[in-house]
Amino acid sequence: MEVLRTPEERFTDLPGFGYPPWYVEVDDTAGGRLRVAYVDEGPQDGETVLLLHGEPSWSYLYRQLVPVLVDAGLRVVAPDLVGFGRSDKPVERAAYTYARHVGWMREALLDRLGLRGVTLVGQDWGGLIGLRLVAEHPGRFARVVVANTFLPTGEQPVSEAFLTWQRFAATSDRFDVGRVIANGTVSQLPAGVLAAYDAPFPDDRYKAGARVFPALVPTRPDDPAAAANRAAWEVLARWDAPFLTAFSDGDPITRGGDRVFQERVPGARGRPHVTLAGGHFLQEDAGPELARVVADLVAATPDP
Repeated sequence: MEVLRTPEERFTDLPGFGYPPWYVEVDDTAGGRLRVAYVDEGPQDGETVLLLHGEPSWSYLYRQLVPVLVDAGLRVVAPDLVGFGRSDKPVERAAYTYARHVGWMREALLDRLGLRGVTLVGQDWGGLIGLRLVAEHPGRFARVVVANTFLPTGEQPVSEAFLTWQRFAATSDRFDVGRVIANGTVSQLPAGVLAAYDAPFPDDRYKAGARVFPALVPTRPDDPAAAANRAAWEVLARWDAPFLTAFSDGDPITRGGDRVFQERVPGARGRPHVTLAGGHFLQEDAGPELARVVADLVAATPDP
């Protein structure tokens, strides 16, 4: 498996992101190893909040949440998915599968870091991957907060907005990551922030993961990941630990997905679900507000 690693100088002086990176290695499932980067802030003995980003962002997306959560006494772990941020980037699109992404995060976070009592915060693909981890290892997770995400099994109709995005990511001659992020927010992002989102990708060879991710979303019942997601829903349909939705009011791709979780997950019943002002990347539009929602949930539901 051919792998690229973004030069560290690309990450110098990023606005609002002075957190030092940590690294673990995982099996690439093809005879080699991959380096996975993560942020680890706050007290090591505090309750752990796991911030999982989606596509085409990286842990930089959560920079406004980290200080709020740390001030609340929480340990914050925010990894970069393989293919994103400081993590290694396989060159071939075929190297990226849904199952591999779940496996890479399982090894990095649960096996290598040994995280337990975790509060998952998953947005976009952070939910698609994170909820699979919750379902497959429910004893490691204490709470879940989902934001602008879903867990598709290929049996539900997919929005035209998503299909358009899927085609664009796969076929566009130019894939400007910073612009993609900007188009998914309602606030205007400064040039330095846009550059930070572009930083992991010196050229298009580094963008295989970003380009292929939309195609990995199960849109048919016979999709390779559909059966595993159906099995995950069977677990979530019995999940009675705290489960909170914090979607935005301006995301055409995941609009209405919060109601699905509220109706199907027992742990979501009676929770103070919120709708925040923002676009798809609500961490940019309402980051501190989202962080307070998470901190309040942890404070209100002590882990037994």
